[in-house]
Amino acid sequence: MRRSERLLYAANGVDLRVVDVALTDGEHVERPFIRTPRAAGAVVVRGGRVLLRWHHHLVTDTWGWEIPLGEIGPGEQPEAAAARHVEEQTGWRPGPLLPLIRIRPAGDVADCDHLVFVAHQAAPGAPADDVEGGRAEWLPMLRIQQLIDEQAITSATTLAALLHFLADLLQTRTPH
Repeated sequence: MRRSERLLYAANGVDLRVVDVALTDGEHVERPFIRTPRAAGAVVVRGGRVLLRWHHHLVTDTWGWEIPLGEIGPGEQPEAAAARHVEEQTGWRPGPLLPLIRIRPAGDVADCDHLVFVAHQAAPGAPADDVEGGRAEWLPMLRIQQLIDEQAITSATTLAALLHFLADLLQTRTPH
């Protein structure tokens, strides 16, 4: 049970805190904890391909394929945020978005809450923001496992969303 928490550092909407937690035996321990804004994104598919972006993480200096995802603005609906991030990050405007999965990728160390939608169509939109030198591409769904095996997809949110989408697809195509 969480008893108290104290702020250590806050910047850019992210807080680093220390939480005092009571264990089942009554002992107390302090655990680091990160508070983050909620985020929304989408798995956008059409014709057996998925829209992913090749993204550079500045802090870790790593690259990887990811679904478009970003912060939900104040007063913004998650669906609207997901559509906005798809267009800003890929240059494609998604069709109707349907809920796919809610992911908390950081387990017990952060309150990351990612709401992921799925769209089965997209149209060209405004040019993508190319802030970090990445690019967006329509990749064959049949390559997803290979990209995971090659560690070209390592984002927990992207992994969970794509694997959930593929499991749903397999379930609908497999007779019971």
